[in-house]
Amino acid sequence: MRDFTYAEVGATRNADFPPGYRRLRVRVELGSGPEVMRDAADALMEFWMHRALPARVVASAPRAAAGVAVEVALGVGPLRLSAPCRVVWAEDGERRAGWAYGTLPGHPASGEEAFVVHMDDAGDVWFTVTAFSRPASRVMRLAGPLAPVFQRAYARRCAAVLRRLARS
Repeated sequence: MRDFTYAEVGATRNADFPPGYRRLRVRVELGSGPEVMRDAADALMEFWMHRALPARVVASAPRAAAGVAVEVALGVGPLRLSAPCRVVWAEDGERRAGWAYGTLPGHPASGEEAFVVHMDDAGDVWFTVTAFSRPASRVMRLAGPLAPVFQRAYARRCAAVLRRLARS
């Protein structure tokens, strides 16, 4: 697809990790039942999880869908890291909902990150973050081995926020 900074667009849909990237998979239980599933799905699909991190999120649509442009900015005060992305796939069903964004030029990394909630056969609701990435900027290269630590912490923070939003 045009403009993405990597060739393996859509690979997170089936957790198909391409070679040459750092890999991430974080899975956390959110609760149980259809109400938790629906609340978590809405918070995820409408970008409330990201906004509650807190992150500044600018999206070209109110709900995640393939092709939606998303810019996420994280940081403290004037120190903000801007991350332009585009949603590469999205699904929104009763038992599984989620989406992935792929990096665009200007993003500090190159790759894809997926956020999925699903309800298993026992009724437990799970949140999974799956990603593959490699540095694309000087900042990310300088971060070296700390970058995956921050990415894992970010995924766990997303899970904690989503758990709170799904139960409120």
